[in-house]
Amino acid sequence: MKHPTLFITHRSEYHQKRALAGAPSELEITLMRDPSRAEILEQLPQIEFLISERSGEIDAALIAAGRSLKLIQRLGSQTWDIDLSAARRANIPVCYFPIANCAMVAEHMLMQMLMTVKRARELMHVTVQAGAWGEPRQCTEDYFAYNWTQRTGIRGLRQSTVGILGFGEIGGELARRLRAFDCTLLYNKRTRLPAKAETELGITFAERGELIKQSDFICSLLPVSPQTEQSLDTNFFAAMKPGAIFVHAGAGGVIDETALIAALRSNQLAGAALDTFTFEPMRPNDPLLELGRDPMQNLVLTPGVAASTLTTTGHPRAGDYANILAQLAGKTLTYRLV
Repeated sequence: MKHPTLFITHRSEYHQKRALAGAPSELEITLMRDPSRAEILEQLPQIEFLISERSGEIDAALIAAGRSLKLIQRLGSQTWDIDLSAARRANIPVCYFPIANCAMVAEHMLMQMLMTVKRARELMHVTVQAGAWGEPRQCTEDYFAYNWTQRTGIRGLRQSTVGILGFGEIGGELARRLRAFDCTLLYNKRTRLPAKAETELGITFAERGELIKQSDFICSLLPVSPQTEQSLDTNFFAAMKPGAIFVHAGAGGVIDETALIAALRSNQLAGAALDTFTFEPMRPNDPLLELGRDPMQNLVLTPGVAASTLTTTGHPRAGDYANILAQLAGKTLTYRLV
C-alpha cells in the first residue's frame, strides 16, 4: 500500500520533475503548483503526509482538515506561516528541512560582496606583478610594509546597508549570515513578510525605490519572468547610491548587461559580481567578458556555480522525503518543530 502524499510548491515544472524523480516508491504523490485553498482542502482528508515547499500558509483549518495527517514537512527554513500551535494540539509533527543549495548561494553572495568591496582581483593582480615597491626587508615585530602597492578604495562590509531584492529562501540564508557583519538589512518582495519573520531575521521591508537609493550593496536574487526580464536597466543603476556595489546570484536574464557595463565604466558603481547571465554559456565575444579581463575593473564573473558543484550519492532531491521515510520506519525526525 502506498501512502497518499500532497506536495505543494510554487516552483516551475523543471523543479517539480526533479522533486518527483527523487520520491521513494512508498509514496503516492499528488503534486500541485500554487493550488487554491479550496483545492488543498479537497485533498487533505485522505492525505497522510503534507509537503510544503519553501512557503505557503498552513493554518488551523487546513490542519483540522487533515484528519489522516502523520507529518507536515516544510522544505526550507521559513516556517512562520505554519500554525505550530494547531499542529501541536492535533498531535501532528512538523519539521523543516534546510535547503543546502540555498545556503551555498548565500555563501557565494558573501564571497561576491567581499571580493568586490575588498577589490580582490585588483589586489591579486598588483601583488603578483613585478614592481618597484621599495627594498624588500624581512618582517619583524617592529617592521612591516603596510599597503606597499599603495592601493586605494579598499572598504569593508561591516555596518553597511545591504538591500536584498527578491527575498525567498536564499534571502533568509543570506540575512542570517550578514547579521554577523552588523549590517542594516533591507529587503523587497511582492508580499511583505509577517512581523515575526522580520524580527527573527533582523530585516526591514523597504519600497523598491528606497532600497535602491539607500543601499551600499544591492544583492539581486530576482527570478526571471516577463515582469523582471531585463528590468535592472539604466534607470535602476542610475538610482543606486554612487559608489555602491551590485551583486547578483538570481536568475539569468534580469539584468540589462549593457547598462551594467556603462555604470561600471562611469564609476557610478564601485564594483559588480554576477553568477548568471542573459546568454548562457556566455558568448565568446560577450562585452562582459571583455570588461572582466581587466582586473582593475572590479568585476567578478563566475560560471553559474553559486549553488556549488557538489555531487551526492542518490538523487539530489531524495532528502525532501527523508523525514517521511523516518516516520514510516519509526525513527527520529530531524529539524522537528512540533
